[in-house]
Amino acid sequence: MFKVFIQKATAPMQIIAVRREHVRRIGLLLLIAVALLLYRFRFHWISLTPKRMHSRNLGLQANKEYFQLEGNKFLILGGSMHYFRIPRAYWSDRMLKMKALGLNTLTTYVPWNLHEPERGTFNFKDDIDLEAYLELANDLDLWVILRPGPYICSEWDLGGLPSWLLRDRKMKLRTTYAGFTDAVNAFFNVLIPKVLRFQYKNGGPIIAVQVENEYGGYAKDDNYMAYVKEALLSRGIVELLMTSDNKDGLTKGSIAGVLPTFNFQKLESGLMLMKDLEPDKPKLVMEYWSGWFDHWGSGHHVYREGLLNTLSALLSKGISINLYMFHGGTNFGFMNGAQDFGTYIADVTSYDYDAPLSEAGDYTEKYMQIRNLYSHYLDEELPEKPQHLYKSRYATIHPKEYIPLWDALSLLEKTIESERPINMENLPINNNNGQSYGYTLYNTIINSGGVLSSEQNVRDRAQVFVGGQSIGFLDYKNIELTIPDIKSKQNLSLLVENRGRVNYGTKLDEQRKGLLGDIFLNKQPLKGFTIYPLEMKTSFIESFSAIKLNSTRENPVLPAFFYGSLYVDSMPYDTFISLKGWEKGVVFINGLNLGRYWNIGPQKTLYLPAPWIQHGNNEIVIFEESKAGKTVEFVNQPDLGQAEHV
Repeated sequence: MFKVFIQKATAPMQIIAVRREHVRRIGLLLLIAVALLLYRFRFHWISLTPKRMHSRNLGLQANKEYFQLEGNKFLILGGSMHYFRIPRAYWSDRMLKMKALGLNTLTTYVPWNLHEPERGTFNFKDDIDLEAYLELANDLDLWVILRPGPYICSEWDLGGLPSWLLRDRKMKLRTTYAGFTDAVNAFFNVLIPKVLRFQYKNGGPIIAVQVENEYGGYAKDDNYMAYVKEALLSRGIVELLMTSDNKDGLTKGSIAGVLPTFNFQKLESGLMLMKDLEPDKPKLVMEYWSGWFDHWGSGHHVYREGLLNTLSALLSKGISINLYMFHGGTNFGFMNGAQDFGTYIADVTSYDYDAPLSEAGDYTEKYMQIRNLYSHYLDEELPEKPQHLYKSRYATIHPKEYIPLWDALSLLEKTIESERPINMENLPINNNNGQSYGYTLYNTIINSGGVLSSEQNVRDRAQVFVGGQSIGFLDYKNIELTIPDIKSKQNLSLLVENRGRVNYGTKLDEQRKGLLGDIFLNKQPLKGFTIYPLEMKTSFIESFSAIKLNSTRENPVLPAFFYGSLYVDSMPYDTFISLKGWEKGVVFINGLNLGRYWNIGPQKTLYLPAPWIQHGNNEIVIFEESKAGKTVEFVNQPDLGQAEHV
């Protein structure tokens, strides 16, 4: 009876409650609609694009707690994508996919070492045509934040600094040491005039320029950042200047008159960093690390848990975000960087980074999740996603010809005779700019066996041969090797690989490669070297097609260059090279250096983009150090290794 009474008594109240809830929901929806209208009015998302900004007087401003563009509140939704890691033919595809994610700003580094490979010799052509890249960004309605260095980090050899700087034994990189600033000035005298017309106030897409990069983690010269700032201003940079630092030195890397930005991955560390920033200035996460890079011998680093929550939290606070990386691309050739915080580890060829857009430009689950988040946040329909690029399987090839390294030495343009070893950078080649990348072979004569000691003078890994036969390796951990007794004079050869220079930390000045000093046999320094620079440039690789090669046999003489041909009878498509059965080396296609492989992983395949493939025959050359496989496979899926969460 009591139960019936309650039911009868509460029926009218339930109706009233339902009506109140209905009114409350309608009211809430109206409030949201008004808020969205105000939000869109305040931010002007649609109109604040390069093509629609006809009046350009103020540029990007940072004198309030939020960014303003021509007086309009503006939120930077950016993504990092480096032109030098992407075939030029794919730049537009990647930028359109950037826009389809909801991004309005592209950020890119500028690699000094690619643009000035020799002192005074500059290259801004083809895949590293920076002006064409900026022009395309403008045409596709993307803003640009330019990060010209001179140091860029970026898991790139020596952080983008040219190795010829290290010819100076007194060199102090990233300081006001005259030998360094003279070189920076010469580079900026060429670089900066190329980008001036792309500045916002000149009608271009560049809304901000970064001063150096993460200097707080280096901080060896209190005057250096002021020098770089002035180097930019004095050459005509007029847009907003920024710095970028992580937890290693946000305060140390800042400079008066320049907006500090910060880098992080996990929300907790980001919130801690923000406490060191001025409260009345806009906040920009210059590098929100959307994934992580890989090094040889590790797993394939991925970052998933917490990403969307962190992005949502930042957006709710009105904080601008740049995804580092939006699209990582590839460390083609020998350009990968390395780390050394007590143990040297080199980065792999792939710079997939577990980014929203994969190394080969494919959509990922992460891409779709971020796109959905940004679409809801912007409350607008995003541009349609460009079509997926087809990936092809090609016929397996069997390299039928090869040439041992010892026979290929005759194809080198120059060898050096020296009483003592010379490091790569100080070799008298390339117009006295030294050797930047690749391998160097050091050959001398010995009369006996015994203990061979490197005294830590090998950088980074040396395969040791006696009479052409491999007897082992010297590296950072293995500094001694026993040479068996010999009955007569023998050639002792050390094939030294530069596995990549450190790109971050305080050891940049120590990145000379090859043999840095004496090598000892039974505590006596070896002398009388013939040095062979194995840079493996295109001209050297292409020279194989003009000579008679050996037929590949069951047990080929190693190291060696193996030669095969991939025939493509249709339009070329992206593919991935799988080298099962091979151990360690480098792959070339049509004379171009695709990158390194190593069976210790994590990376198991190399990305071969369609623009590198031609219709008809394609020459495949594999330099193998230790163990040759039988076949080369072309597959339509990458294998970057077992996932390891960061």
